[in-house]
Amino acid sequence: MTKSLTLSYAEQYAAREEALQNKGDGRSSIHYPALFLFVGDKVTPAIGPVLDSCERKWDNAGGVMAIHAIPEAGDNNRVADNRTERVQQMILPGTEGRDQHTVRHDIYREFHEQIRFLAEMNRVFRRISNSIADYGRLYSSFDVIHLSIITRVDDPLNVFLPEITLLARAVLGQSFKSVQTDVYALIQEREQGDQFGYSSSVGLAFLRELENMQSADYTYSAPLLVTEEGFAIPVNHGPSSLFDLVYLLSDKNERGMLSLGGMSDNYEIISHISLLKNRVRSSSDPALGQGGYNNMTFKSGIRGSTGRQSYASAGFSSVRRPNRQIALAVLYHVFRRLAAEMREGSPWSMRERQTLLMLDPERLRERAVQLLPDEEGISEMTGLMSHGHPSYNELKRMSLQEAEQVLFGDGGVAYFRNNFISVSAKRLEPFQPMRNWKSLLVNGEEETRAVSFYQLAEWTADRDAGSGSVLVQLRQHMGSLRSMISACQEQLEALYAENVERQPFKRVPLLEKRTVRNFIHYLFSTVYGKKYELLRLESELLVCQRMESGLEQLHAECVGRVKLMEELEEELRATALNSVGHTGDEIGQNIMEYYRVVTDEVMNDMVAKRGAGIFFSERYMGNVSVLLDKGKQAVIERLIEVCQRELLKAEPFALSFEEELLRRANVAAAYENRQVMSREELFKRLYRSLEEGSVVNVRLFEYTQEHRHEEKYFFGDSGSEFLRYAFTVDETTRIYRLGFVHEQRRSGVEKLNLMGGFHLEDLLYYRNGKVYYETYVMNGYKLHGVDPDQLPELR
Repeated sequence: MTKSLTLSYAEQYAAREEALQNKGDGRSSIHYPALFLFVGDKVTPAIGPVLDSCERKWDNAGGVMAIHAIPEAGDNNRVADNRTERVQQMILPGTEGRDQHTVRHDIYREFHEQIRFLAEMNRVFRRISNSIADYGRLYSSFDVIHLSIITRVDDPLNVFLPEITLLARAVLGQSFKSVQTDVYALIQEREQGDQFGYSSSVGLAFLRELENMQSADYTYSAPLLVTEEGFAIPVNHGPSSLFDLVYLLSDKNERGMLSLGGMSDNYEIISHISLLKNRVRSSSDPALGQGGYNNMTFKSGIRGSTGRQSYASAGFSSVRRPNRQIALAVLYHVFRRLAAEMREGSPWSMRERQTLLMLDPERLRERAVQLLPDEEGISEMTGLMSHGHPSYNELKRMSLQEAEQVLFGDGGVAYFRNNFISVSAKRLEPFQPMRNWKSLLVNGEEETRAVSFYQLAEWTADRDAGSGSVLVQLRQHMGSLRSMISACQEQLEALYAENVERQPFKRVPLLEKRTVRNFIHYLFSTVYGKKYELLRLESELLVCQRMESGLEQLHAECVGRVKLMEELEEELRATALNSVGHTGDEIGQNIMEYYRVVTDEVMNDMVAKRGAGIFFSERYMGNVSVLLDKGKQAVIERLIEVCQRELLKAEPFALSFEEELLRRANVAAAYENRQVMSREELFKRLYRSLEEGSVVNVRLFEYTQEHRHEEKYFFGDSGSEFLRYAFTVDETTRIYRLGFVHEQRRSGVEKLNLMGGFHLEDLLYYRNGKVYYETYVMNGYKLHGVDPDQLPELR
């Protein structure tokens, strides 16, 4: 329960901080209008992330429009995204309920047989063109529009890609001088379940059609433009490639590893490439001379020597301020600091400890005296009725015990028992030292000179006196009391055995009654005075026994609380370290060390301003003992509240990614701490992490790829120390093009790797899918809308 609570707190902090940091990020602007065209149901999950990414990073993303081409169904008003004004639907022939053997072929034929679909497409493209025009003021130029088409290779609706693309160009070409069209073909290689064979066949069918569309001699002519009266106007293309660039993006990277986020990285790639190709670059851009993107250069670079149209892919990675890990590290270090303060406490001498717990000898004696009736009550015993009237001559040769027996029988003993022993026993019954100590625990932790259950656990331990244990001291005092009681009992017995005649009381000659009366006074004052003294010692021993039992109970409770604190500290530590471990070795370096220093500094500053013991006041943690009695969750909840309200809002926790990274890289640490990393080593590892994370998202047969062209771009503050470092890495030996997209970034750094020059047959997906494709075709599946003989042969 505590782990889920701490993780929830970390997530909330991270979400809040990332929102604040994103607001602080500088945003780029795109030069020309942009339109995203999502084809098919299978790319529905891409719409929100792609547009969200644009809105976060583009200053004029408010004018970005999107079309979602979906199959006709019973409900033609399906909403693919909540941006209904900027995401318009385009209805194409439905796929549901069709024969899987011929679904692509059948919907393609239906599209060309029923003009209503084409008319709908015309209306949608004209509406979207008008909507884009309404946002013309947001852009530097209206000469060009960037059209990005996104589809899944195994979605049957991509059979309409030539028609959709050429109609879009025809309609948009009436408003813009040029329509630059790119295709992002998404490949899902994660296991498709029962449909893996068919899905691979459909994907390969589309790639074969794509090869045809991208051939230099590709031509197309069809009456795609439809007027409101239903007149059809031909649209012609070629001979030339249909698309400017085709990007193939898989959920499996070049190393064959599946992405943990599935397709999410590819959605970021789409928005980042769109920005890279269409970004406004001012003359004051600090990164102007550091290799900006040039589309013609990239196209030329990937073409190779054969002249065949090549394909491109990309990889993306980012590092952000590790907010979740920061939150958990701070939570742990605050708890660790508070536990240490409670453990250390203030120095207390043995005398002070005994006084605090009412265990000093004077207080114990005073407590015992309070239990006894007034000693003056012994004088009242002289009023007891005697048995007969023995003369002094009869008594003087007796022992004191014999004389008392003759005079009073058991009357004196009974009286003392009823009026002294029983009364003191009754007064002892309600005495519960834990009650007093409970109030001490409730109030003690909040006082300036606090005493905590850590100290009480140590003070009440059953150890040698050298450790400062009040329990050991109490037991030593009890030993002394037992010796005194034994000595007093012996004195009493000796006194009882003495002869009456030898006792120093006043005799009155000739007046025996007066002499006997004087003896009786002496008997009670001397013998029962000794008994009273013995009773006081025995009462003090009983008080000590109650105290001993209370201390043992107090020790057990305090040790229990200490163990709970130790368990909590270990749980918080393990959660923080586990979270840091999941960030990767690079971005997680020095987090625990650095935030220990920062947390201590912030807490020290708060103590300096508000006084010692501030964290145990009611505004902060309050009484930890009370919280522990409620359970671990109560402690964590209060700790989270204190961290969120008082600590994490402090200036050292509001640093940008770069500032936080630099300070963490420079954290002071003991020489023997090999876990702490230097700034140079941290930058080196961070660079490598970005590079490894941005491996292109497509799996190739490297030995068949004739040509490979790479370009790598950092998105961030090009003047930052880390990006200046990145610019110098392999500066003299690099064989790729390196560029920067300068943005004022507080939240992190991003890297986009572009790679091109491969052909479809270089794809592992193509090689694997070819077997399924050929098998399904041999078994009567019609996987194409056009005649397969018009398409290039499989390689």
